[in-house]
Amino acid sequence: MAISDNDIATVRAATDIVALITEQVALKKTGRRWTGLCPFHGEKTPSFSVNAEEGRYYCFGCRAAGDQITWVRETMHLDFVDAVRLLAERAGIELHEDANASKERKERQRHFETMDRAVNWYHHRLLESADARIARDYLRSRGISGELARQFQLGWAPDQWDALVNAMNVDESVLAGTGLGFVNQRGRRQDAMRARLIFPIFDPSGKAIAVGGRIMPGATRPDGTPEAKYKNSPETPIYSKRRTLYALNWAKDDVIRSGEIIVCEGYTDVIAFFGAGMPRAVATCGTALGEEHFRIMRNFAKRIVLAYDADSAGQSAAASVYQWERQHDVDVAVARLPRGTDPAELAQRDPEALRRAVDTAVPFLAFRLERVLESASLATPEGRARAGERAVEVLAEHPSELVRDQYVMQVADRLRLDVAALRVRVGEVARGESRPTPIAVTPRANAGAMPRPGVEALRLCVHFPDLRRRFDGAYFVHDVQREAFAALGDGETLTAVIDRLDRQGLEDAARVLSEVVVDDPGPRPSEEGVAAVVAQLLRHAADVALHELEREMRDGLVAPDVAMAVIRDVKDRLSLLGTGQGESAERSLREWLTGRLATQPS
Repeated sequence: MAISDNDIATVRAATDIVALITEQVALKKTGRRWTGLCPFHGEKTPSFSVNAEEGRYYCFGCRAAGDQITWVRETMHLDFVDAVRLLAERAGIELHEDANASKERKERQRHFETMDRAVNWYHHRLLESADARIARDYLRSRGISGELARQFQLGWAPDQWDALVNAMNVDESVLAGTGLGFVNQRGRRQDAMRARLIFPIFDPSGKAIAVGGRIMPGATRPDGTPEAKYKNSPETPIYSKRRTLYALNWAKDDVIRSGEIIVCEGYTDVIAFFGAGMPRAVATCGTALGEEHFRIMRNFAKRIVLAYDADSAGQSAAASVYQWERQHDVDVAVARLPRGTDPAELAQRDPEALRRAVDTAVPFLAFRLERVLESASLATPEGRARAGERAVEVLAEHPSELVRDQYVMQVADRLRLDVAALRVRVGEVARGESRPTPIAVTPRANAGAMPRPGVEALRLCVHFPDLRRRFDGAYFVHDVQREAFAALGDGETLTAVIDRLDRQGLEDAARVLSEVVVDDPGPRPSEEGVAAVVAQLLRHAADVALHELEREMRDGLVAPDVAMAVIRDVKDRLSLLGTGQGESAERSLREWLTGRLATQPS
């Protein structure tokens, strides 16, 4: 890692997590914690909680969790090092990076600064240059006002070979690092964009990282062949197409408020949605919607609406969409636009119709079935049977048998087919279809789904570290709770503990601690209160162990007389908890539980 652990700890300590999060989320103090609406999923009742002392946040709804660095990474989509650098700059801390890392950082900074200058240069040309009139006229014809052009910082690349590189005097390495230009076969620097309307592309924090260029209608190459309509920056050290969504930097606030993100095919479609009063649209940058895009979007919204033209929406990779729905716990819907119409055209002609199309968007599977049935001839039995076969193929693509069955009944009713026969046919095709197996999502651990005594004990251990000595790993019957307890060490911050668990692959234990740390524990409990939690934990652990012992007796693994003697002894000792002999009873119970734990298969 280019940044030392000491520097990382210093940055964390210097960053007020409440101040950081309240820049994007309204938080209200409740007892010793802060609560608000979660920015990572749509909700009406606050389930997002922040522990200011420990510098941790946790959502009891979607299980999002982390510290100051995680927050910056998730909300700005930066890598770890860049997130630390941003927080260090914010806090006025100088990081001690090695020479190579420092050189790389300065190089990236030059790229960002150059991109920012280029965007301003292009934008100035669009607004004021006489040669940009063709672009201004085009924007007006598409219903894009001057206000929108300024908001999106649209620009104009003049019909010259080297206007930008000469104006900015950029060297070859920076040209290559930004994708703004290149060295041609004659050894001369040349602009990448020429005679194109420029759409600057920004990262979620608002830094310019690339540009897209649209040729003007009717433009051709010198040899008379038509130019490609769009040209995009190549991949660079500061720009990755598969991890970038156009306009997310402007859209994210409304996306968070609405819990919905609209995905378009093109830049002008996005701008059209903003002009129509729905500033929550984004677009991919010259690449298909993919896994990384879904990973980014799920951090902002649970509902994803595809606003493609009708044919493109139907051609999306169905198996991938269903897989991403399950993997990222999102709902994908499709806005039903009139055939042959894109959002930009509809926004200009009838913005209210565009809004209705989004409001009435239907699930992806329902949309695909509609397209099949709309194009079918249902007047004859043969036509209905053919439509049924096409519908079966569409239905079989969905991984959930329960979801498929809901639509089977609808299709059968529409086509006047036998429900049972259609259900059997869908099952046959689904089982025999050659397609990727959807990724199974393992349910995330959460304290609410675990034994309550263990949760209460961990809460005391986390908020009152000196009380950890009152507990033992053998008291925790749940593996994850036992791992979480074992990870708590003296002198180590809770963030360091959670980071270590994540590195060790013990994500469930890390998540349990992330949840417990944002709970408000109230005042410090009395010694009697602590003893009551210990007794409750021990009784639960002993009860589980005794049930297991009884099963072993029934299976003939332990002699009945031996098992019954142990059961009587354990129950006698449990009855002594909270009395004058409680300490001795606890010690013997701990030894017995430790012995039981040691003999269990790993």
